[in-house]
Amino acid sequence: MIESIIYSVSTLYMLMILVRWLSPFLELNMHDVRLRWISHLVDPPIGSVRRILPNLGPMDFGPVATLFIVWIAREVALAFVTGGGLRAAGG
Repeated sequence: MIESIIYSVSTLYMLMILVRWLSPFLELNMHDVRLRWISHLVDPPIGSVRRILPNLGPMDFGPVATLFIVWIAREVALAFVTGGGLRAAGG
């Protein structure tokens, strides 16, 4: 039960990061009242990662790195909860 909750919440958070990252290409107004909450939830961690990453000019790898960090955190949390080792990707 707790494994499903951890997996679902982290997956939804990763989807929110993807929506935030792809919003300019999808022409989504993230300042709209209906979508503003996504920015409030995902911008702080992305901003922290951006401060750590080196400046790569116009390329922004902050959301991708944040996705990777959330994915790793999900796998570690699931391994901790289940008491086993890390699972294979997609398994």
